[in-house]
Amino acid sequence: MKKDDIIKINQLLKTPKQIVIVPHKNPDGDAIGSTLGLYLYLLKHKQNVTVIAPNDYPDFLKWMPGESKILKYEFQKEVSDILISQAEVIFTLDFNALNRTGDMEEALTSSKALKIMIDHHQQPDNYATYMYSDVSMSSTCEMVYNFIEMLGDKNLIDQDIASCLYAGILTDTGSFRFPSTTSKTHQIAGNLIKKGANHSEIYNQIFDNNSYERMQLLGCALSNLKILPEYRTAYITLSQEELNQFNYKKGDTEGFVNYALSLNNIIFAAIFIEDSQNNIVKISLRSKGNFSVNEFSRTHFEGGGHTNAAGGKSNLNLKSTVENFISILSRYKNALNNE
Repeated sequence: MKKDDIIKINQLLKTPKQIVIVPHKNPDGDAIGSTLGLYLYLLKHKQNVTVIAPNDYPDFLKWMPGESKILKYEFQKEVSDILISQAEVIFTLDFNALNRTGDMEEALTSSKALKIMIDHHQQPDNYATYMYSDVSMSSTCEMVYNFIEMLGDKNLIDQDIASCLYAGILTDTGSFRFPSTTSKTHQIAGNLIKKGANHSEIYNQIFDNNSYERMQLLGCALSNLKILPEYRTAYITLSQEELNQFNYKKGDTEGFVNYALSLNNIIFAAIFIEDSQNNIVKISLRSKGNFSVNEFSRTHFEGGGHTNAAGGKSNLNLKSTVENFISILSRYKNALNNE
């Protein structure tokens, strides 16, 4: 972030403001961790601040300090619209295009508030007055840590803030194994532990809280796993009927696609999840090396994300979506086999 921008934001925060913080729709660990970390920090500046999430999120994220204060737009639209219309400053975290907020897009677009973006995804839209956008960063939580440090307030990071930021870094780095994890990422994680983040307890809260139904659903997903060796690709399907059979809850399929990517000689993986309520198929894509699932998803499935992790959707049925995906792969055969 530019030094001049930091100076202006620092000046902005010297007096109380009406502030709203927004993560993307279907928020993950990085989105919730970064918004709550920033929320708890801004409270220390005596700001009037509210986090408004577009919709609900998995239970394994609801242990974080301050989580009970988050408003959910899908359930609290009226009060949320009032807060957005009255906001003087809106922070948008872990996304860079307002359409990523679903039904909140109209209210955010109409808002006259000064907008500040903190995000690490590719190809940001130009809607914010101040943009801290860096695709090299492991996570938005790492960026919020840097943001607080740039404002000269690292000393204000306490155990609660540290726990939120550590959770987001942990999840978005794949437990520190993704290529975006740097020595600086580890240094920041170490500093957060020094501030009181209990790394083993945070891991347990996020990854070791599985229900019996989720394990059964994973078994079903793995039984549906298919390999396309000529494209070094593997994919998983889950129908709405299968989700219902195992009492699917939001977040239950988190990480399933990584099992496909873990296969020997596979560099591209996908999971296709039927969503009958919205009449779409949700798609998560993962890759190894330089094959960009961000570009693949943007080109073919109305999505985007990072080079090695992206999401998208299809308006076709599940069977047709998979057939379309396989037909598209032929265009990428050389790229996939030369990776």
